[in-house]
Amino acid sequence: MKQPHETAFLQLINEHSGIIHKISRLYRDNTQDREDLFQEIIFQLWKSYPSFRGDSGTGTWLYRIALNTAIGSFRRKKVEIQYAESVPDVADLLPGQEADPRQERLFAALMQCDAAEKAIISLYLEGLNYQQIAEISGITENYVGVKLNRIKTKIQKLIR
Repeated sequence: MKQPHETAFLQLINEHSGIIHKISRLYRDNTQDREDLFQEIIFQLWKSYPSFRGDSGTGTWLYRIALNTAIGSFRRKKVEIQYAESVPDVADLLPGQEADPRQERLFAALMQCDAAEKAIISLYLEGLNYQQIAEISGITENYVGVKLNRIKTKIQKLIR
């Protein structure tokens, strides 16, 4: 029989699995590495779950753990990303999703951003406001705006 905290944790993961998949896709360039990162994020969330006090929203807490895990494991393993000349593999779509060429070009451009840029733009693309992005990333709201403008300009150049 599952404990109440296990059930709540599984529900949280089910509700937010899409963002975990997106973060995995942004920080890893092949299917196996994405799956490994996804599992590592789930593990880190499970380890941190008992100490979650609710000072911030569950989504904010989850984003912070997921991004820190993605960036931290990237640094620890010294993963060398080789940017594909073509768009990312369509097989990595979530079940029920169809390949959108514009979205694939966007992901290809995002893969060329550094870790901090990926973190900020992924939060923005998920619909978080500047205050929420600032809380998760640890920078000021004004600097979030500055960074987003620079990232958008960079992505536009990469897509063209």
